[in-house]
Amino acid sequence: MRVAGIMSGTSLDGIDVAIVDIRGARRISTVAFRTTPYPAGVREALLGVSNAQTHTRTISRLNFQLGELYARAVRATCEESGIPLETVKLIGCHGQTIYHETASTLQIGEAAVVAERTGIPVVSDFRTRDMAAGGRGAPLVPYVDYLLYRDRRLGRVALNIGGIANLTAIAARARREDVIAFDTGPGNMVVDALVEVYSGGKQRFDRGGRIARQGTVNPDLLRELLRSSYYRAKPPKTTGREQYGEAFVKRLLATGLAMEDLIATATALTAAAVAEGMDRFVRPRMKVDELIVSGGGVHNPVMMGFLAALIPDVALATSSDLRIDPDGKEAIAFALLAYETWRRRASNLPSATGARRAVILGKISP
Repeated sequence: MRVAGIMSGTSLDGIDVAIVDIRGARRISTVAFRTTPYPAGVREALLGVSNAQTHTRTISRLNFQLGELYARAVRATCEESGIPLETVKLIGCHGQTIYHETASTLQIGEAAVVAERTGIPVVSDFRTRDMAAGGRGAPLVPYVDYLLYRDRRLGRVALNIGGIANLTAIAARARREDVIAFDTGPGNMVVDALVEVYSGGKQRFDRGGRIARQGTVNPDLLRELLRSSYYRAKPPKTTGREQYGEAFVKRLLATGLAMEDLIATATALTAAAVAEGMDRFVRPRMKVDELIVSGGGVHNPVMMGFLAALIPDVALATSSDLRIDPDGKEAIAFALLAYETWRRRASNLPSATGARRAVILGKISP
């Protein structure tokens, strides 16, 4: 079955569309991937409604506008790749998260609009059923990590560094209930926000880690940041822009440190939080042989260098080494999650989300 996955994450850098062919749960091949940047003004509008009090009219309009943009992104991916749209039989759309907490969540990007504009059934709103079953609605990708990366001999940790960093730990021969998964802390979100300030809005991320390389990690600030109770809280747990958004960045700016040093320290924080999470919650329960990294953080050699230095006894790889596009990983995941929903199969992992039971995720717009 050919399925398109749509993902737009907390970094707000655009719309990722992956088109994959699925032949059974573990036989997946990516036939196309494309990122469509948000039009001028849309990213700023999304930042404006994320975790802030705003008019319901603004949210409602953005909900429908994003539906139109998602549909166009699917069509553009098909056209650019020479794939007939009619060969795509299903779409999985995560939507844009504008609020997420323990008891509630909201993703926008109207699935009915996507279905109407493409003529393809859409599975959306994946998080709410897990939350209704007592879970946190996140992380959901661990189910896909388990299908893709479980190995008979190797203990693997799949790490995705998007706006937020999250990991899935899969012991050799693990059962689903053995999987450990949680958000480790900030991924690229804090670094990206600092870079925008540093560049006066001209840059949105630290390309190649060039700015971080010019700075020096401030050990006192890094130690202070790592004292946060979040890093000591036991999984399952999830975090987001509510904890690492505007207020967190203002706190860093208030230190008065040089911007290069702040960016270097924020880059180190991402890696240090991953290492802390592995030491506290993964290593006591399993042997880790490989750390497989995906997401935008893969392209930051300074961040990857910090990871290698802090976790020296584990083989460091990227998802491309296992034939999974690092940038398209989460879009691919939501294509597979949509496929599982279409097949009426539960696809949350209660061990990851804290749900009382495994449930079928999402709502279908036929």
